[in-house]
Parts: sequence; structure tokens; C-alpha cells
Amino acid sequence: MDTRRTPGRALDRRALLRGAAGMTAAAGIATVAGVGSAGRAFAYGWSRTLQQGASGADVTELQIRVGGWAAAGAQQTYVPWDGAFGAGTDGAVRRFQSAYGLTADGVVGPQTQSVLNGLESADGSTAHFEWSEFSSKDGSGFANGKVDSAQVKENVRRLMYKLEAVRKKAGDSAVTINSGFRSVAHNASVGGASNSMHVYGVAADIVVTGHTTLQVYRIAETCGFSGLEAYTHSWQHVDSRVQYSSYGSGSWWWESGVV
Repeated sequence: MDTRRTPGRALDRRALLRGAAGMTAAAGIATVAGVGSAGRAFAYGWSRTLQQGASGADVTELQIRVGGWAAAGAQQTYVPWDGAFGAGTDGAVRRFQSAYGLTADGVVGPQTQSVLNGLESADGSTAHFEWSEFSSKDGSGFANGKVDSAQVKENVRRLMYKLEAVRKKAGDSAVTINSGFRSVAHNASVGGASNSMHVYGVAADIVVTGHTTLQVYRIAETCGFSGLEAYTHSWQHVDSRVQYSSYGSGSWWWESGVV
């Protein structure tokens, strides 16, 4: 069980989604600033229309961006990051399309790609979340965890897209990050479990404005999160441990069960 806690500041910035100005970026390559480099990121360069049966690196990027739309109700399932556009990815795409007012046909063409790119910020973070919200509170940034800082930052990026789905499903309510990545030392100082998902950058403790922790737990049950701490706290812990089974926590952990 992870213990925490330092209150975070409420997020209510970047209210307007970024446009798809970067649609002309290099085809098929997503440049993420700070993930191994300090360059500037642009919108993903989708080079083709994607639909069920497609495969490749662009499908993996799609799966990352629709990962928070894994299920229509409480279900222990997730969108795999395997680059194969199967039924699970198709369902997630359709739910994403419906939520954003698009034709829910599972076909990822220019309109859907534009909305997907609207959720990306120029520095590789997402429209409603910033890197600084997830950095270790002891000043370590994304360093000194159990994987290298570049991997931590990529893990955080994938987490951000799931949290965008939480935010959308909560009626575009602001999400506060109480705790994101923790260095090993900081995790120990707050009493976190020695193999907490926080030390890999795949977990966050969140508060959603205007929503009880129980309500947030129920939303998270639809977002592909395989780790959910009990909703009896003033925050909701979410993580994707099953998708990172190499980190040593490959089993589902919904502490309050299915609610």
C-alpha cells in the first residue's frame, strides 16, 4: 500500500486544446521533448488512415493516446501497446471518437488524428498536464528512480494520456496531481512501498475537482488502470502495473474491488 502526501496545486490551465498545427511533422514519428533529448516536439505525423487490421509504430502511438478509453464500464482490461490494431483498440477508438463528437466508426483518419494531436503539447506533454506536475518532489526531476530518467518520462507521458481520459470523463474537470514520479529516496521518505509504481513513473495520486474519491475510482475503472488504491482516501491512486509487468507487479490490484 502506497502512503503519500503532499497536496498539489489545482490545475486549471491549458484550457484550450492545442490545434493540429504539426500535422506536417515527419511522417510516422512522434518526437517527445526530454525523452532522451531536449528538443521541441510537434504534433505526431500520421502518415495514413488507421483501422482494425493495421499494425506498426503509428498504431502503438494511437494505443498510447486512446489508452484511457479501454472500457465502457468497470472492467479489468487495457489497450495494449503492441502496435496491432485489434478489437480492443477499435473499441477504445470508438469511445474516444464519441466523447469528442466525432463519427464513432473506429477509422482513424484526418479528423480523429487532428483531435488526437490537439491533446499533445509542444513539449511532448499533454494539453492539461505538465511535466513539472509529475517530477519528484525532492528536486530529482525524473532521475534516481528504478529506471532511467528517459524511461520515466516516457512512462509519465503514457500516464498523462490516460489522465486526459479521466479528465474528459469527469466533465472536463481539473485534475490535481498530488504525487507523480518519486525518486527512490523521496518514495522512502514518504513511506511508500519499496517497489511502488511511483518510482517508475507509471503512477499518480490524483484529485478531481468537484468529484468524490469514489467517483474518481469508478471513472478510473474504465480507463485501463490496473492499480487502484481504495477510494477511502482524500486522493485516488492510479497506476498501470500490469502493462509494466517487468517492474514486478504484474497482477491486477483494485483495492476496493469492482464498484
